[in-house]
Amino acid sequence: MKTFTHYLLLCAIAVVCVFPFWWTLVTALSTEGNIFAYPPTFWPKAPSLSNFIEVFNTLPMWRFFLNSVFIAACTVFWKLLLCSAAAYPLARMQFKGRKLVFGLILATLVLPSEVNFLVNFITVTKLSLVDTYAGVILPNVVNAVAILLLKQAFEEIPQDLIDAARVDGASEWIIFSRIMLPLIAPWLATVGILTAVEAWNEYIWPSIVMSKPDEFPLSVGVLYLRGTFGSSTRVIAAGTVLTILPTLAAFLFTQRFFMRGMDGAVK
Repeated sequence: MKTFTHYLLLCAIAVVCVFPFWWTLVTALSTEGNIFAYPPTFWPKAPSLSNFIEVFNTLPMWRFFLNSVFIAACTVFWKLLLCSAAAYPLARMQFKGRKLVFGLILATLVLPSEVNFLVNFITVTKLSLVDTYAGVILPNVVNAVAILLLKQAFEEIPQDLIDAARVDGASEWIIFSRIMLPLIAPWLATVGILTAVEAWNEYIWPSIVMSKPDEFPLSVGVLYLRGTFGSSTRVIAAGTVLTILPTLAAFLFTQRFFMRGMDGAVK
């Protein structure tokens, strides 16, 4: 009975999580009927791909897609490099002020991301990075969550392994790059997946920094459908589905790495 209750609860949570996407997909595929009718329709009426075709005919979707891939890939690469480089000394090196530095990093978790927009925009403006991909990527390459997760990953590596490498004459860079990083690969995959999804879905910051439509990521460019098809909710829904599908597919193919990393984080 207890197991049945658990599965029932999980199914209820799954329905709540999946329903918004399912309703959007039904709206995108439908070509007839009132999409705001009550009770709502849970299956597309006269299903067709015409709404998706209309999106591609109206917007440079492939250009937006490539922009998003480039931004997400660069953000993942630099976040993994910089956050792991910050987490390693906090986890494995003894230096004065280590606890203070780590405490200040954790303190940033209580600040909402919107608080940083003004400071980041001023910084990006002073560096002449407005309307550049670097201006979109740089403010997102380091955060406390990634450092905390990778610090915990480094702490789970046996100290004897590090001591043996030092006895053999390995430098700290060799230990970090050739020993520690391969051993925390599942955690790196977890941070990479979370970062990729976050960068792909980011809307507010790119819309502030970027003004050239050709350089917009998919999350920003697809909102042009609001102006182009102000009364066509179906076409807007089709554009939204096209934005969601890449991250959904990526997660499905990489979920085993994500679960391994989260399992290590819980331990």
